[in-house]
Amino acid sequence: MPQAFIAIEDRRFYDHWGVDFIGLARAMKTNLEHGTMVQGGSTLTQQLAKNLFLTPERSLERKVQEAVLAFWLERKFGKKKILEMYLNRVYFGAGAYGVEAAAQRYFGKSIRAVNISEASILAGLVKAPSRLAPTRDPDAARARADLVLASMADEGYISRDLANRAFRVSPPSPAPKPEGAIGYVADWVMDQLDGLVGVYDEDLTVQTTIDPKLEAEAEKDLSEAIAKKGPALKVSQGALVALAPDGAVKALVGGKSYADSQFNRAVAAKRQPGSSFKPFVYLTGLELGLTPDAVRVDEPIRLKGWNPENYSRRYNGPMTLTTALSRSINTVAVRLGVEVGPENVVLTAQRLGISSELAANPSVALGTSEVTPIELAGAYAPFANGGMLARPYVVTRVTSSNGEVLYNRRAEPPKEVVDIDRVGMMNAMLTETIRSGTARSASFRDWPAAGKTGTSQDFRDAWFVGYTSHLVTAVWLGNDDNSVTKKASGGGLPVEIWSRFMARAHDGVAVAALPGDWNAHVAGYQEPGDVYQTGPGGGDGGDMPDGQWVDESPRQRPRGGDGGPLREPLGFLKRLFGGG
Repeated sequence: MPQAFIAIEDRRFYDHWGVDFIGLARAMKTNLEHGTMVQGGSTLTQQLAKNLFLTPERSLERKVQEAVLAFWLERKFGKKKILEMYLNRVYFGAGAYGVEAAAQRYFGKSIRAVNISEASILAGLVKAPSRLAPTRDPDAARARADLVLASMADEGYISRDLANRAFRVSPPSPAPKPEGAIGYVADWVMDQLDGLVGVYDEDLTVQTTIDPKLEAEAEKDLSEAIAKKGPALKVSQGALVALAPDGAVKALVGGKSYADSQFNRAVAAKRQPGSSFKPFVYLTGLELGLTPDAVRVDEPIRLKGWNPENYSRRYNGPMTLTTALSRSINTVAVRLGVEVGPENVVLTAQRLGISSELAANPSVALGTSEVTPIELAGAYAPFANGGMLARPYVVTRVTSSNGEVLYNRRAEPPKEVVDIDRVGMMNAMLTETIRSGTARSASFRDWPAAGKTGTSQDFRDAWFVGYTSHLVTAVWLGNDDNSVTKKASGGGLPVEIWSRFMARAHDGVAVAALPGDWNAHVAGYQEPGDVYQTGPGGGDGGDMPDGQWVDESPRQRPRGGDGGPLREPLGFLKRLFGGG
């Protein structure tokens, strides 16, 4: 396997110190002759440096950083260790990182058992994993493998006779694609390990918070619902995240089928949350002195050329904040957001756990800034646990093959982010969403439950985030290309999926009330006197998308991580080049 990679990716691997100037000159000459990019000049060490430390950005500065890091790796680790780290980390497509995972994924065997033909296929497909994978295009994979075999013969790693015999070997039947959604969890765990334990090139045992029964139930409920009702609604994808109130991830499904797509929408897809973001607006108002019984007027509003409307384009006049939230009245949410200040709404959401960039403008009240399903679920968790911050987590313990404990999660010190009075108020308001509002079909058995529906502009995203004192679950439905659905709303299929999953998740669990017990007379808050002027009545805003929203394009968050033995050179790069 190592010889196959060296032959096709970096023939002078043992002759350079991280950057191959001879190979780089040869590649430039070939590319000039062909008038296009035919060969690359990156060494295996440079590729490892990029995978470990850098983003995929293509720029001269990034190439210089890559070269500096390559020299550092050569000096720090030497050839054998570099090759070992590279082979254990390179991406082979289909969610497989490293040669062992790739051999299991494509051939159903350990890397120790692959033959020359199989090794040449693996070495060949890293150039374009999705295009050259034997599961996708066996002919293209075979043609690339033949090129690898010829290169191995040229370098003297194998004889011409052995290469010719390998040419005639038919590619093995690929191992069956993994069907289980647990693949999304496994990929997510793999992404976190470097930050938790550093670089380890041996077998590790990772203990997680995932409940296998809930994971299977979540996968079943999501995939079956999309298969049955998705075509009529023009919904092709979805995600589900279920957290314990402390943030422990009990189930995570990143798409309708891991075998079809390994992109993890639960943790990586940023989408507009629509009205499911409104609780942060109302919580901000409560923290500034309002109560759930405060009255605001549902009437037309115009802000510097922007006139957000209720879906029905009808208005109900004066109503309490509880009614406005439970019925998802857009005009009241925007009016309240302007009253308390968009900047304060953003601060509230961030304090509860939203980490994506939020635009502090009036449209933020309607959920126009994008978030991921897992961070939205985490931000609802304080309502379920009594007001404490709950950062989603999945890994609890990592041990080496000889039993050495490499990582043991320590519980974070409790941090109150919402006081218990406001928790009680929010739970009273969000319970009404299920009792009489846009999620009337979401109740199940005798469990006290609360939540909020969300539907983004033009019905591109449909959400429901609901919770009990036992579990917080977020469901998102939509399309990867952000195309419109056929009026899929948060109060429809997302609520149906949520209800089915939560009913199973609470089997055998003792019923418990939501935290907080708000009572207007006990709380003793004085009602503010600034009630807006009454407007025309009639109609129900409902959980439907608004008309004219401000377009949001949040900037990509920079990559980051926690130390580890391979983070040493990053501080040097920051001092040398600036930035992150």
